[in-house]
Amino acid sequence: MEILEKIKNLANNFHGEIVAVRRHLHAHPELSLQEHKTAAYLAEQLTAMGIEFKAGVAGTGLVANIYGSSNRERVIALRADMDALPIMQENQVPYKSVFPGVMHACGHDAHMACLLGAAKILNSIKDELPGTIRLLFQPSEETYQGGASQMIAEGALDNPRPVAVFGQHVYPQLQAGKVGVRGGMYMASTDEIYLKVTGKGGHAAMPHLVVDPILITSHILVALQQVVSRRAKPYVPTVLSFGKIIGEGRTNVIPDMVTIDGTFRTFDEEWRKTAHSLIGEIASNVAKSMGGECELTIEHGYPFLINDENLALKFAEWAGDYVGKENVSHLDITMGAEDFAYFSQIAPACFYRLGTGNEQKGITSNIHTTTFDIDEDALKTGMGLMAYLAVKQLEG
Repeated sequence: MEILEKIKNLANNFHGEIVAVRRHLHAHPELSLQEHKTAAYLAEQLTAMGIEFKAGVAGTGLVANIYGSSNRERVIALRADMDALPIMQENQVPYKSVFPGVMHACGHDAHMACLLGAAKILNSIKDELPGTIRLLFQPSEETYQGGASQMIAEGALDNPRPVAVFGQHVYPQLQAGKVGVRGGMYMASTDEIYLKVTGKGGHAAMPHLVVDPILITSHILVALQQVVSRRAKPYVPTVLSFGKIIGEGRTNVIPDMVTIDGTFRTFDEEWRKTAHSLIGEIASNVAKSMGGECELTIEHGYPFLINDENLALKFAEWAGDYVGKENVSHLDITMGAEDFAYFSQIAPACFYRLGTGNEQKGITSNIHTTTFDIDEDALKTGMGLMAYLAVKQLEG
């Protein structure tokens, strides 16, 4: 039997079991840096398969290896993230989160389930593998600096370094059974921007006696739009957005201080540094011109994510074999961010999308929403395709 059909058959056979795994993980989500029970559950699953692993990597992460019959120094890495989000789940499903205010709203439960499914498939055919499969269960993707960089620092990609790293992410915009990929730069770098505008508060009926930080803030927000519209090169995608403003005054009270939180994202590291300086310079000068001060704090986040061009082409070919060429989509760049970017800067990498939507079943909610869910038929595609990619890359 050809390896493609063998993997598809195994994916079909394991599907029910992996659905149960996903539902358990979905019902028991844990936030970043707190994935202790999740890690213990994953360890139990790997132990039951007889797969060697190291726990406690980057805090709660696991690194496991499936050794083939030959050429064990040739390594392919497969990654899944583990953490959930601080979101209250609203959709009523049998596997609803048992922890109020915590939810797998980004599909990491499906990522872990698919990787465990791929592990079951690959472990079943390990005597046919010309190399080693490394499984990376990564914690803390949802918070800076992300678990990927810490896993790398602790040697998850060493001894020997993988010749390729694959990662997949749920994508409700694609129907279950479909996948998508883009070669080259795919996801943006991301930084958190924090501004503290200080003035002199007082009674709102006596504006001549105050230095109004709310007015200063409004001018800063308008002035900072030129960072993108007039200072960024038009061919370098850039976003500067602010989503939180706090000025704790009242209708008749002007506060002493206003804070502003936002995000900066782009695809060029030199421009990224320049933009950081511009944001601070513009904000400070506007505040000073109006009698106040502005303090800038930047939390440096993930670099931009690069999909190896050759690996992306191979993915499209192999995915076409597995799901049909008509079910492989070419994706646009996105200003979203992912700490898989750290892996992509260490080894040839391919981060692709797994379709999980189903309009007929009413599964249309986007990630990071209170009603997010997946069509669980996608798990069959997710685990089987991931296993097939690993085998084909080992053969290559």
